[in-house]
Amino acid sequence: MSHTDPIADMLTRIRNAVMAEKGNVEMPTSKIKVEIANALKKEGYISGFKVDKSRFPSVLTVSLKYISKKKNVIEGIKRISKPGRRVYVGVDEVPKVLGGLGVALISTSKGLMTGKECRTQNVGGEVLLHVW
Repeated sequence: MSHTDPIADMLTRIRNAVMAEKGNVEMPTSKIKVEIANALKKEGYISGFKVDKSRFPSVLTVSLKYISKKKNVIEGIKRISKPGRRVYVGVDEVPKVLGGLGVALISTSKGLMTGKECRTQNVGGEVLLHVW
């Protein structure tokens, strides 16, 4: 378990589960992880998630989504802003992942948003990750 970067730990667990063709992946929960899972579900990269608060510590279970038996919806997932190097962008510099085929998740003053939402609401922030 990564104590210094829980978001990178979450992405690594998802990446490993995709390579192992698992249906679900469990991880310790936090508010930012739930927001990331919610954004991934809204964008169609995962089929769902649930938080089990009956266990201690509470557990976030992410259900992965597959196109076919061997093809996952998530082809790649990359952490951009890290604890040692934070990456901030203004509204004019919001990245387009793979020319618009992927999604950039950005932590803004209005909450976690995708790059497209940032452009429409005219806000910038910290680029957390790219998914394609």
